[in-house]
Amino acid sequence: MKTQEITTTNLSDFGSRERGMLVDLLTAWREQGLPHDFDANEVQAMMNRDSGWVFLTNSEFQVAMMNGDNLELLNKCSNCGYEGFSGDFQLNENGCNECNNQGDEE
Repeated sequence: MKTQEITTTNLSDFGSRERGMLVDLLTAWREQGLPHDFDANEVQAMMNRDSGWVFLTNSEFQVAMMNGDNLELLNKCSNCGYEGFSGDFQLNENGCNECNNQGDEE
């Protein structure tokens, strides 16, 4: 039995909801441009089958998603793996405020 990949770029795998999310992404890209830190090399649409989220990705494995009405870069902390938009948390040389605050609680 073949195991299905979690993510797909095959638009025939996208349901009606996910195709609507893709239209929103492409419209935001047209109207707002890509997020300023997002590399425009080999940009493609992708869907996560588990979460149902639709996003843009590139050759650098960056992710751009809708945050409300804005197309924004989704950041990931290389220390703890926390993901979020820049308004959710801040990355720094020691990881992010999420993983650095965990040490304060002990």
